[in-house]
Amino acid sequence: MREEQITELLKLTVDNKASDLHLRVPSPPVLRIDGELVIQEDLPPVTNEDVEMIFQYITTPEQRNTFLSELELDFAYSVSGLARFRVSVMRQRNTISIAFRVVPFKVLTIDDLGLPQICKDLILKPRGLILVTGPTGSGKSTTMAAMVDYLNENESRNVITIEEPIEYLHRNKKCLIAQRDLGDDTKSFSAALIHALRHDPDVIIVGEMRDLETISTAIRAAETGHLVMGTLHTTDAPQTVDRIIDIFPHGQQQQIRLQLSQVMEAILSQTLLPRVQGGRVGAFEIMTATPAVRNLIREQKTFELHSIMQLNKKDGMQTLDQALVDLLKTGTITKEEALMKSSSPDRLNRLLQLPHTPAAV
Repeated sequence: MREEQITELLKLTVDNKASDLHLRVPSPPVLRIDGELVIQEDLPPVTNEDVEMIFQYITTPEQRNTFLSELELDFAYSVSGLARFRVSVMRQRNTISIAFRVVPFKVLTIDDLGLPQICKDLILKPRGLILVTGPTGSGKSTTMAAMVDYLNENESRNVITIEEPIEYLHRNKKCLIAQRDLGDDTKSFSAALIHALRHDPDVIIVGEMRDLETISTAIRAAETGHLVMGTLHTTDAPQTVDRIIDIFPHGQQQQIRLQLSQVMEAILSQTLLPRVQGGRVGAFEIMTATPAVRNLIREQKTFELHSIMQLNKKDGMQTLDQALVDLLKTGTITKEEALMKSSSPDRLNRLLQLPHTPAAV
């Protein structure tokens, strides 16, 4: 495989509006299009020599040394005039496997993406904690980038992002933005977050809140007057609250419940579904921190949060099932897809029997 063929493969990925390209021995290249894996059967199988050559071409000597010692590597790669790619490299069966995730050069807006309008209000908050959650590949990074772009267009703030790797590139508009890449610019999310607090930030974006130290520092930063936005791999708001609290030692959990109830501004949990007309659409569970929500977090009653969300659309809230019903009623998705994404198919079926009122957006 020649160097120009790598660019041709990446162009094929973009031209087919695929989200990902997978190169894995001994299969032909595989694209993920609208959530489905599509084998490129007209292309030859990828050989060990192919992936070794591609790996050499797209990496720096420092990145190759990291991969040699860690056996894993994540980084960003750009093709001029085409797109940026988030690249993940791993070993499997003694060969290299490479996955490319497409990241467009242009940051799409909240309106372009059809995100809930409450995203505009949330990112303009002066302080607090906003969490964007969902499984891998559900569009969390894209949502956060759109919210940062909206802030950049409308307010003057000092924004520091900590990412692994940097995906969307933000240029300064009204905001002053620093983007730090885990590995190249900093050693860990927690260390970068601690140092960011000394850099006069107004807003801190944490690519992934994955450990106790990062979560603890994020809560403390929100307490001290900063707006902090981060992601977790959780599927709904109650699970997100429980995950944060459970990561702390048992003796600290009541104190963390109290702190979290005070700093939480919102949790957006998202998933992507195939559109009937082609492409994909997001469904969003939205929990905003009303006094009732703060009280349930404080009192260890997260199991009641779904009821609060379902009954408080006036506060911008909705459950994932309500969002799925809204997409079903407009013919955007199929019932089969909705039932697959719902955490409670029985509850979804009950909602479908009720008179329809649109979900909050």
